[in-house]
Amino acid sequence: MKTIVFIGSNKSGTSRDALNIAEKMGYFTVLFTDRKKFIEQREEFTETHLMIFKKDLLNKEDVLNEINELRDKGKDIRAIVSLIDPFVSYSVNLSKELGLSQMSTDALYNMENKTRFRSLLKDLSSSPYYTIFKKDELIKDILDRSKEYLPLVIKSPESNGSKDVVLVQTSDELIVGMKNMQSKEKPLPILIEEYLQGRQFLIEIIVYKQTISIVAVIEQEITSKKRFIITGYHMPAQLSSSLMEELEKTISEIIHKLGLINGSCHLEMRLVRGQWKLIEINPRISGGAMNRIIQYATGIDLVKETLRLYLGEKPLVEKKKNQFVFANYLIVERRGKLVKVTGKNRAKQFKGVKEVYVKPRKGSILTPPMSMGDRYAYVIATGDSPQEAKQNALRASKEIQFFLEPF
Repeated sequence: MKTIVFIGSNKSGTSRDALNIAEKMGYFTVLFTDRKKFIEQREEFTETHLMIFKKDLLNKEDVLNEINELRDKGKDIRAIVSLIDPFVSYSVNLSKELGLSQMSTDALYNMENKTRFRSLLKDLSSSPYYTIFKKDELIKDILDRSKEYLPLVIKSPESNGSKDVVLVQTSDELIVGMKNMQSKEKPLPILIEEYLQGRQFLIEIIVYKQTISIVAVIEQEITSKKRFIITGYHMPAQLSSSLMEELEKTISEIIHKLGLINGSCHLEMRLVRGQWKLIEINPRISGGAMNRIIQYATGIDLVKETLRLYLGEKPLVEKKKNQFVFANYLIVERRGKLVKVTGKNRAKQFKGVKEVYVKPRKGSILTPPMSMGDRYAYVIATGDSPQEAKQNALRASKEIQFFLEPF
């Protein structure tokens, strides 16, 4: 039986989409998970034919033994895939050991860590000022070489979804931020970058035999609370032909420098005084509703085409339509225990609304956002213009109300 093995998944978003899509493609789906809650909620994963709990998914020998047992039982393993951190390059390495489709292991590995990709790309014009604080250094040394670049952004090299990403405006804030981010249990280098101001864009890319396909360019709206939280997505981004040409050139330089021959990734870039600067790069499609945003805008199922890539097939990324789409994410302003959510069905009735999703269940603890995981609902809407798509999404979003009791 043709089988795809997935290493890790979230409850919703693109990693869960991948399980659903693989099942629809006719594959037997196997999910290795380290989340006991998923085992308890097993009946909700109807698209997952087999779920295997492993406390440590990074125990390579243990996982390989399980996969070989599956082979012995007649499962024809065609691909091993992960669309969540930190398992992307790990799953590619497992594939390599089992003689499956070859992806660009080193490139994907380097994208998983911010200090690694920054060091590789340091000579490109898209690279901002950065420095790396190592565990044996003094904070004073960082202050001496970085204070002229304030404001700065402090990042943990392995953070994702805006976790452990802090903006500091002054030398005192830099010192406090550095001390707060230092971990005694697992000391890691800390990345310090120039804070770049300008419009921010998300670019979804798939590379097959060195051919780069830019599947989506999406402008992001950022809500700056204690963290940088993306709450709005405009697709397609409105850019002049000259800026698009420059963006394509910049992306090509980055991808070739990383050595990505087969693989998918997404980049976050800012347009700073007419020049493209790289904020982030990750070796997978973005999470959340990204696949559906792209589908509504272009007709491309990027998760499906990513699976085709992992299966060694040529991904099909030609646009089938051009539609203006806006996705609006909802957050809360105070911490509390969720009593109820109202307005979801009313929101669905608004003009242009394609999808309404509410994540938390009754009894969940909701908090003001410290990461992208603290976004609790979204509305995706279309329109005849970028402005109309946004208006349609915002009008519908006003119907959704979270009722919280203090916690």
